[in-house]
Amino acid sequence: MNTKKLVFSSMLIAIGTLLGHVIYIPVGVAKCFPIQHTINVISAVLLGPYFAILNAFSISLLRNILGTGSILAFPGSIFGALLASFLYKKTKNIASAAFGEIIGTGIIGALVAFPLAKIFLGSQAAAFFFVVPFLVSSSGGSIIAVLILKSANMLNAFKSTGLES
Repeated sequence: MNTKKLVFSSMLIAIGTLLGHVIYIPVGVAKCFPIQHTINVISAVLLGPYFAILNAFSISLLRNILGTGSILAFPGSIFGALLASFLYKKTKNIASAAFGEIIGTGIIGALVAFPLAKIFLGSQAAAFFFVVPFLVSSSGGSIIAVLILKSANMLNAFKSTGLES
């Protein structure tokens, strides 16, 4: 395992866990965390699919353990990380990774959140209730990630680090 990727992954998990409860938008029973989506896209591009999914799961788990997240954090992050990684791996295009995050979280994750909210939170929300807040959150976070990654590319910030997936 690449030590640089492991350390960078750990830093992203720490940032996501610490900032996740500071920067959020409450919408109904869901908490929309744009930082998580920023980290998903950055992880997909710089670390690859395994780390992106592991980071999303780890941040969701830590936020739940610390009481700063809900069960909705899991589908709200993991599906976005998965699709962002897949699309980036196929295209090597940052915008494709961002699109994958938005669709993976905003649509797939939102629809998977519905039964979880009903079972674990007792929510009577309609199936599409989570789509808009998840889309808003993942779009904002993805835009932030694209700006960070494009800026880093212009500065050649990751050329010699071994972090490019």
